[in-house]
Amino acid sequence: MRICVFLGSNKGVRPEYADAAIYFGQCLARDNIGLVYGGASVGLMGEVARATVEAGGEVIGVIPHRIAQLEIAADFIPDLRYVDTLEERENLMFELSDGFVAIPGGVGTLEEFFTALTWNILKYHNKPIGLLNTCKYYDKLMELLNFQSNEGFIPINWIDSLIVEEDVEALIHSVCVASTSYQHVGVFPH
Repeated sequence: MRICVFLGSNKGVRPEYADAAIYFGQCLARDNIGLVYGGASVGLMGEVARATVEAGGEVIGVIPHRIAQLEIAADFIPDLRYVDTLEERENLMFELSDGFVAIPGGVGTLEEFFTALTWNILKYHNKPIGLLNTCKYYDKLMELLNFQSNEGFIPINWIDSLIVEEDVEALIHSVCVASTSYQHVGVFPH
């Protein structure tokens, strides 16, 4: 079992974000769940990877060569995979994972989250997708998705399929339980 996390290459302004990322990594290691992530050593990305490694967990990082210079590749993890493009990064992370979780982050985090959601909607996968709602970070996103549903652009069942939790352990548990029911339904589009 592996969970792919999308999260910031910055730490954000609240210490709770880093605390949640660290605890997330520790919980994954404790529960023998592998971490798949974007391969950087900085920001929340570095925090979750370090915490998982230090707790004895499996970590697979996937990073494009070009981004490795900007986000500083995490040379402290034993399985760091280099790719050429962002599309290759997403494809490999998605193939290696049984579920997805977005921890607070910026535009890149949202792009990866929406890619996972879109691919789910288009039936490229049916793996669970969760949001770690630390300090209610994703409340406004959920408001937007519900607004889009009310306006007729998103069926409500797509939103209802998201697992949104403020508690790290509850989120990991829910994603793991939901992942036992997924089946490989296709190939990834890129």
